[in-house]
Amino acid sequence: MDVTHILIDDTNPLHRELSIYRTGTINRVRLNDSEYRTYGTLEISAHDHTALFHYDLVESLNALTFVSETGHGLDSWDEAFLHNSQLEKMLSILRKAEQKIDPGKKEKTLLGWQDTPAAAAYWREIDPRIFLRFLDELKPFVSESIEGSYDLEFIL
Repeated sequence: MDVTHILIDDTNPLHRELSIYRTGTINRVRLNDSEYRTYGTLEISAHDHTALFHYDLVESLNALTFVSETGHGLDSWDEAFLHNSQLEKMLSILRKAEQKIDPGKKEKTLLGWQDTPAAAAYWREIDPRIFLRFLDELKPFVSESIEGSYDLEFIL
């Protein structure tokens, strides 16, 4: 069976319509607010969304206590909350993960495949420098959340 290998291109509108094309957000919230309100947002691009899973950062972060409707903690297709008391530990996990990433080593990861109507495998190239820039935005976002006693909401 011939399999077509498709490299996801963020500029291709057809690729952005695929169910495997995932982006996300991290919102500052206060879990004890009487109504839902955000106090800041960090966008997660499709590239960085994939890299969070590729570099096992989501798995590492699940050592923390997340609250989610499904009970699966931090996971794709779910919303999860992290209490402010967990954010120092989150920063430590981010720093450790960052040290393991080789900035000069681009990698490819399989996002999904299909057998019909034609066999195809969907791949994404991960540029570690781009992801490290995202982590450089995420760490101060988390630090500022600690200082402001905010909790975090992850929508992946």
